[in-house]
Amino acid sequence: MLRQYGYVVTRQTGSHIRLKSSLRGTDHHVTIPAHHTLKLGTLNAIISGVATYLKVDRARLLQELFWE
Repeated sequence: MLRQYGYVVTRQTGSHIRLKSSLRGTDHHVTIPAHHTLKLGTLNAIISGVATYLKVDRARLLQELFWE
């Protein structure tokens, strides 16, 4: 889902996947647990970090990721 924002998998260590995007001219890394379910706080931190990097409203990012 984050591929549309330039994120690509750079590595996987155990049950964690590391993604990187250079879309805005600087690298942004995000680590996502490869579990069947994520804790709400973990998902919130991932979404907030991506929204901050992309300089988009968090609600807009959620809309694009989950409802379009």
